[in-house]
Amino acid sequence: MLFPTTLVGSYPQPEWLIDRARLAGRFPPRVRAQELWRVPEPLLAKAQDDATRLAILDQERAGLDIITDGEIRRESYSNRFATALEGVDIERPGTALDRSGHPNPVPRIVGRIRRRHPVEVDDLRFLKEHTARKTKMTVPGPFTLSQQAQNDYYPSPAEAAMDYAAAVNEEIRDLFAAGADIVQVDEPYMQARPDKAREYGLAALNKALDGIGGETAVHICFGYAAIIHERPSGYSFLPELAASPVREVSIETAQSNLDCAVLEKLAGKKILVGCIDLSERSVETPEQVAARVRRALRYVRPEDVIVAPDCGMKYLPRDVAFAKMCAMVAGARLLRSEYERR
Repeated sequence: MLFPTTLVGSYPQPEWLIDRARLAGRFPPRVRAQELWRVPEPLLAKAQDDATRLAILDQERAGLDIITDGEIRRESYSNRFATALEGVDIERPGTALDRSGHPNPVPRIVGRIRRRHPVEVDDLRFLKEHTARKTKMTVPGPFTLSQQAQNDYYPSPAEAAMDYAAAVNEEIRDLFAAGADIVQVDEPYMQARPDKAREYGLAALNKALDGIGGETAVHICFGYAAIIHERPSGYSFLPELAASPVREVSIETAQSNLDCAVLEKLAGKKILVGCIDLSERSVETPEQVAARVRRALRYVRPEDVIVAPDCGMKYLPRDVAFAKMCAMVAGARLLRSEYERR
């Protein structure tokens, strides 16, 4: 199928499940933030299951082709995996600067980073039980994990990133073994800290993907629109991903009005073209969606384009997110009819 549609990962959690105002009023949690959940701990897992069913249903009703679990069980895209690892002290967290330059509590590395057990495999199994469509799971990338931690153990941050990579590699292998169609690695800090990404971040990502045979993606972005308001018109780190074995690259183009000429440097990769602006609550028309994707089609073959939002949708009101998904699907349908006639 030309122009398949998917989320980048997250979908809005219901107000009855999580305190959305409190979530939006702070930087994304890097350590656990149990205080955000409205449902008591004994009932929380079941409530998260119910909310995940709703997220899956909304994606199917909107017509998405590739379904995620909406990351409903996560307080942020990275903290659930980061705090499940051996070698980090989450009871006495450290501090690191967020990509906005503000200090944020983070896991403190006090020993060798190792994965104790699969973190997201049960989430994938739940997803597969509730949809017959293709599935995608997202995991935080090793470079981003290393930037969201205080290193009190390793001689260098590069060494920490490499052990994070080994843990992520194990998780990806288990997700594919459990039946994931696509696994996406989230690496927003490659854009935020491009010099370090060139120094050791790309090597860490490649190690995380070493020996992986399934369909993999990497998401690189400018940060949540609800938190990081200004957007550059170009990426500080993107062409470098041509040297990675990753199959798909997920980018933002809508809010930043990205110059898509850079995509010529990623020949051979599939591109998730972010075409939904998450800084605006107004809903795009299908024609606007199609026009944004067409800008990328000057540089990417139609069969290599996947249609997606700019980033995760978790900070949008659910009704707005659903309407934007519907517009995205309708825009992809316009493009499909246009290109299938050629």
